[in-house]
Amino acid sequence: MNARARTERGQATVLTLVFLVVLLGMAALVLDFGAWYRADRDTQSTADAAALAGAQALPDDTAEAQGLASSYAGKNGGGLDGTTISSSILPDDTIQVAVKRQSPGIFTKLFGVDGATVGSKATARVGPLAQAIYVAPIVVNILHPALHCGGTQQRPIPCFGQPTQLDLLDLHSPGNGNAAGSFGLIDLTGNLGGNVGAGDLATWMEHGYDHMMPLGKYSSAPSANFNESKFQNALSDRIGDDVLFPIYDTLTGPGTNAQYNVIGWVGFHVTSYNANGSKGWVRGWFTKVIWRGIQSTTSSGANWGAKTIQLVN
Repeated sequence: MNARARTERGQATVLTLVFLVVLLGMAALVLDFGAWYRADRDTQSTADAAALAGAQALPDDTAEAQGLASSYAGKNGGGLDGTTISSSILPDDTIQVAVKRQSPGIFTKLFGVDGATVGSKATARVGPLAQAIYVAPIVVNILHPALHCGGTQQRPIPCFGQPTQLDLLDLHSPGNGNAAGSFGLIDLTGNLGGNVGAGDLATWMEHGYDHMMPLGKYSSAPSANFNESKFQNALSDRIGDDVLFPIYDTLTGPGTNAQYNVIGWVGFHVTSYNANGSKGWVRGWFTKVIWRGIQSTTSSGANWGAKTIQLVN
């Protein structure tokens, strides 16, 4: 073999080694970048969970909100890098959580890169409901004394945790015909003047109405349904549970043509009931609940302890 052939062969070997190093380097970057991307997604999941957890305590207790965020971050990989409480629509209604972690490199260490810093932020806001899902078909009058234990007339605070009774009586006002035959049951479909059956009412009592319920006018449901076994069985199944009841301020019209004006919702913990003709009642207490629904985007209106949480960033 002559010198020229040996030289060309040696050059080919060198080029091959160079290409192999380049390819290995690219493979290392692809593998480690992929690992860093997954680590970054993990920090986002942790930040989301921590923000949603912290928002549960807002706006009442900012210290507890920060504690919950820290606890959830710790249970989901750690790396909490700070929490910030702020006001978006209402005072202290928003929490931002930052998570930061070191993600080591494996192959890139061959090139002097030990790893990368990955991090994410998440913001969650708590607020009253503009629409609610899984509502139960028993209404609460805005004038119920247990809805007014504090606050102001415009922003009342219920007597949370104090035993009370919701009377399901004939709401007829003698002399004007309004609400004759209405016993505190409501047609959640929003079909004014409809005639909802006992089966639907029982299902709503058992599981909640599976559509979004906005504020506004709703028809009264026939009072006889309260004495139906299906409805009573559903009530029995909810003893010990928290349910969501609509709050109304006016009721006009007779019988199933009577219309409730729903202005909000309140959580209620059911302990017992009595279905006795036109003198039924449900006992329990008003309770704070975090519920599924669409969050209000305004600061107006009262909040009776039913709130929803959503990620906003």
